[in-house]
Amino acid sequence: MRLLPLALAALLLMVHAELWFGKGGVPHEIALRSELKQQLAENAEARTRNEQLAAEVVDLREGTEMVEEKARRELGMVRPDELLVVVAK
Repeated sequence: MRLLPLALAALLLMVHAELWFGKGGVPHEIALRSELKQQLAENAEARTRNEQLAAEVVDLREGTEMVEEKARRELGMVRPDELLVVVAK
């Protein structure tokens, strides 16, 4: 009769040990929550960047102003009747 409570107490200790120190225990869950929070932040940044790129694609497809602006900024292009002045600092 005395053996049953001892066996149950031993099982209870084993379950608690697995909960606190095992592979699927509390520390592992805390680490996973931290990774999840970091991944959600990265996803939000990527989503914002994707929205910006999608808007730029729409601008490039629909209007010539964006194409002209990119050509001027990235390629240094000027119109035939314009004068380009470069100021060095």
